[in-house]
Amino acid sequence: MTDLSETMRIFEPFAGLFAYYDGRIAGKRLHSQDDNWLDDGAYSLGIATYALVFAQEAIVYDTHMSLDHARAIRRHLESIGVSSIRVVLSHWHSDHVAGNEVFADCEIIALEATAKALEDNRLELETRGPPISPVVMPTRVFTERLAFDFGHRSVELLHFDIHSADGCVLWLPDEGILLAGDTLEDTITYIAEPEHLKTHIRELTRLAELPIKHILPDHGAPEIIAAGGYDTGLIEANRSYLLRLIEHLDDPSIDALPLNAFVAEDIADGRIRYFAAYEKVHRGNIAALRDLKRF
Repeated sequence: MTDLSETMRIFEPFAGLFAYYDGRIAGKRLHSQDDNWLDDGAYSLGIATYALVFAQEAIVYDTHMSLDHARAIRRHLESIGVSSIRVVLSHWHSDHVAGNEVFADCEIIALEATAKALEDNRLELETRGPPISPVVMPTRVFTERLAFDFGHRSVELLHFDIHSADGCVLWLPDEGILLAGDTLEDTITYIAEPEHLKTHIRELTRLAELPIKHILPDHGAPEIIAAGGYDTGLIEANRSYLLRLIEHLDDPSIDALPLNAFVAEDIADGRIRYFAAYEKVHRGNIAALRDLKRF
């Protein structure tokens, strides 16, 4: 039986901080030739989840897009001596919680909003292709902020309503490192909740107030993640993209304009890199916002 994690790469952008990256491999699909969340919402775009390690302990930030990936993460952690694991969920979407079952014997921390979203969407998660069954729920929840020490690191879990209303970033204030989940993406953000777009824009402004030095998103370019991540230009690029969409939504000329032209300034300034799979995301974003305007 094929191991879905066979193309996963492991990076260590900072000491004791591992990135588990898979996807962005031309012509390869994991589940089906038909449109599905695993191939088209995760693998084609590329996804990284993360682990902080100190001595025999680890914090796993998102459990990846399949049980195979989660098992590979756990095997790696155990191979370097980890015997105690806590999980933090960035939000409820499939490619971030699909591996929860592998960590069912661990503490799983999430926002209350994430726990509610998982429960509210349990049937969809368990029946869509590929299914996530059973949906393993968080064992510890919080509302806006949860702070604790982890070895020599201070860790803060912070709520930001970006991409999804239950967005949770993992912030390492002493090092200025942000594990961003899906609050930020390269090339562009995926608009999952168009009705909350103005909130997302305001929250991106609030996120930029953190003294960030390095951003590690779940969806980004592997070579940049491996080298230590993005700077705060990624926040501005995601925010300017949303503002530009709003400004030009009624302009029919954007339907024929390629994404790399739509975000040309941010690409030229090095804030983001163009990745062709995001063309489909861009078209979906335009359609979602236009559909919302009709009502």
